[in-house]
Amino acid sequence: MAKQNKKEKYDPRVYRGICHRGLHGDGVTENGLLAFKKAIDNDMAFELDVHLTKDGKLIVCHDDDLKRTTGKAGIIEDLTLEEIAQYRLLDGEKVPLFQEVLDLNQERVPIVVELKVHEGNYKPLRKAVMKALEPIKDPKSIVLISFDPRALLGIGKRFQRQLLIVKEHEWTWKFRGLYDAVDLDSRMVASKAVIKYRKKGGIVNVWTIDSLSRLNEVKEYADMVTLQFIKPEEVKKTLEGK
Repeated sequence: MAKQNKKEKYDPRVYRGICHRGLHGDGVTENGLLAFKKAIDNDMAFELDVHLTKDGKLIVCHDDDLKRTTGKAGIIEDLTLEEIAQYRLLDGEKVPLFQEVLDLNQERVPIVVELKVHEGNYKPLRKAVMKALEPIKDPKSIVLISFDPRALLGIGKRFQRQLLIVKEHEWTWKFRGLYDAVDLDSRMVASKAVIKYRKKGGIVNVWTIDSLSRLNEVKEYADMVTLQFIKPEEVKKTLEGK
């Protein structure tokens, strides 16, 4: 039996653009059910962020603090689900539970799930995420990512795991061999080290690209692109054939 190519372990749609925090903008708030529905309707993979509430529930939001996306301050990890239910996103949508996003998607498009570690809670966060993903039938429908190398260890190989690396913490690059791929700050993607990594078969996702001109600049240096504020038809046309 032929050995499976690394790229074949992913749903091919991740190579045609990943919507950062859903397909948001134009009055649609990031990381909301409406943003995710728009990505699904355009048959595009999307990325989201998960936090663990005070009572152990998984909430989808980028920041620890709900202030930026709801207008009302509150640290997710210090609040219960009942308390967070009183918040509303700026477009009027609720702050979604991770399970609500999974139920909405029904494995129709791939989801890239970022584990947002808060004050060292990577173990209970990781446990809660893996519990939520137990019913998933197609492992290609989920990709797990995190800036915290510890959050992705000890979870087995059912889903692809990608280490997020930001330029300011470039030292975490040394852990790349522990994961299936890397998610790189766009400022790093054209470096000699990354080019060498890809030549040896490594897979690279680059983030976050928010203009067509920048997409054209980085597309040859990465296998996947996480983007926002670019029309889906322009994304697909630009990345067609990658």
